[in-house]
Amino acid sequence: MVPAALKPGPASTEAVVIGGSAGSVRALDLILPGLPAEFPPILIVVHVLASSLTSLASVFSRRAALRVIEAEPGAPIERGHAYFAPADYHLLVEPSRRCALSIAPPVHFSRPAIDVLFESAAEAYGPLLLGVVLTGASADGALGLRALVDRGGRALVQDPATAEAPTMPQSALRLVPEARVVPLSSMVAELRALERAS
Repeated sequence: MVPAALKPGPASTEAVVIGGSAGSVRALDLILPGLPAEFPPILIVVHVLASSLTSLASVFSRRAALRVIEAEPGAPIERGHAYFAPADYHLLVEPSRRCALSIAPPVHFSRPAIDVLFESAAEAYGPLLLGVVLTGASADGALGLRALVDRGGRALVQDPATAEAPTMPQSALRLVPEARVVPLSSMVAELRALERAS
């Protein structure tokens, strides 16, 4: 049975945005390998150090059926792909549904910032977007998730009780109390239900 919050409405979901910080790499290691190769496109921001030498895309490309890549300017956002924000660049979605990168100032002391991705994706996809906030130790993502829902999109938030760092999901739930709260162990099932509903 499809959970109520993910039942098909007047529009299907055409893209997913995911944001997280502390503990989210481990969370994504449970989520991304569980998704099928033809899943809707996923755009991902994880707070990483600007000096990071390891691309998260290269790490997950060996573990997931999706094609996992680092976002590049102008790249079309396509089904079956997961796009990671590069270190020290904001990732945005253009109105034409292509990736864009920015070196604008950090938001919540972070670049890339989750709010930047969520807000630009909400403008591009409106009610066709699903936002997911994972574990993390800042308030980044809360304003973006609010903007996403205000434009008709749907929201999932990791249950803070299952988060390595609960501040980020707690902040999101304060601004978006209508978001569906999902324990990490059930996140893949929720997203797969989304796939069947879309």
